[in-house]
Amino acid sequence: MITVTAPETTTVLDGCAVVTMDGRRREHTTGHVVITGNRITQVGPGRAPGGLPDARYVDASGCLATPGLINTHHHLYQWVTRGMAADDTLFGWLTTLYPVWAGIDADIVEAAATGSLTWLARTGCTTTTDHHYVFPRTGGDVFAAEVAAAARVGLRFHPCRGSMDLGHSQGGLPPDNIVEDRDAVLTATQAAIDRHHDPAPDSMLRVAVAPCSPFSVTSDLLVEAADLARHNGVLMHTHLAETTDEDAFCREHFGCSPVEYVDRLGWLGDDVWLAHGVHLDDGAVRRLGDTRTGVAHCPTSNARLGAGICRSRDLRDAGARVGLGVDGAASNESNSLWEEIHHAVLFARARGGPGALSVRDALEMATIGGAEVLGRAGEIGSLEPGKLADVALWRLDGLGHVDIVDPVAALALGAQPPLELLLVNGRAVVERDRVTTVDEAEVARRVATASTKLLSRAGVNR
Repeated sequence: MITVTAPETTTVLDGCAVVTMDGRRREHTTGHVVITGNRITQVGPGRAPGGLPDARYVDASGCLATPGLINTHHHLYQWVTRGMAADDTLFGWLTTLYPVWAGIDADIVEAAATGSLTWLARTGCTTTTDHHYVFPRTGGDVFAAEVAAAARVGLRFHPCRGSMDLGHSQGGLPPDNIVEDRDAVLTATQAAIDRHHDPAPDSMLRVAVAPCSPFSVTSDLLVEAADLARHNGVLMHTHLAETTDEDAFCREHFGCSPVEYVDRLGWLGDDVWLAHGVHLDDGAVRRLGDTRTGVAHCPTSNARLGAGICRSRDLRDAGARVGLGVDGAASNESNSLWEEIHHAVLFARARGGPGALSVRDALEMATIGGAEVLGRAGEIGSLEPGKLADVALWRLDGLGHVDIVDPVAALALGAQPPLELLLVNGRAVVERDRVTTVDEAEVARRVATASTKLLSRAGVNR
């Protein structure tokens, strides 16, 4: 069993293939990574140097070391409503699920978030965002509940304080009983930043401002939320250009495309990232690239809902920052960040041919690309001395991968490899393909109880 003990101990991953994702994209067929405390201190080819005082040497032969994967879009609370509206488009799926989500509370969200985060860790994720925008009036502090869950599981966390203020009676999609008053949204968002946001370079917790979408948020809220975010120096996030229904909604209500709409409201730039970005014309792609706006590409969820395929190659070539996202577990029941690498490659090639996206492009989006989207490329996303010790060690010497000659192809095109070790901030969160920070069986029981409770409230039979 691989273990990492107290802070400031030294752990040496010795004899593994290494993909650094550094500025030169260096790779080592046989290499080593040295971690001291929560920092990477050495990365290089060949076997590790001997004689490091009090170091724990891990024989990592047969493994591939990569930066920990970074999830740039998610909805953790949805873990307890998986499998519903399985054959619907986005708008039909939302219409079915909004009344169910209206019954969430802090206990349900904490159980759901713990389950989702635990499984994300099993798929190589070391940093995840979350976009939470459903705040029932009697549900308690659901935002704090997911923050507590992330601390318990041990992942680096970027929760986004979402919001909806455009209910059905005003022409929006969500029911009126789950939207908030604009002033209440802004007050609660400021409180979330004040209480939880940590801007320190080694932060485990950073908050973003995240009105939900053009069809659930007023233009006034988008403008005021942007002002609040920029006043506080935090990032901005929203859904955009996910479906043809959304495109039609924007053209009917605002007389323009989704990108043109948010552009005129101040919602493009290097402090903004957008979820999905599927339905973009050439002008929109250029505009996102020119403004260095980020995009969370969510291939599995977009396929599950029949939304389409993001133009990830075109966006990258235009200069946009592109990362990968799992999206909510109710529209991506596998909840696997590794799978997003796999599907990003396959779907891009299905659309644009074999040269559309390489296996290394996909791994780049899941690591340093995600770090760029979240404004943390100087701290995470690559294996370099001085960076935070977020490391995934994948075992590739089993039957499923042993004869695949390129380890990156093995990771991206083969089945999901077992995780030998996952380090977050130097701490072991997964060892030998099991999460060590929580009891997975207990988490499963709590998830089942929370799901039954929520569905019962909504009158849904399991």
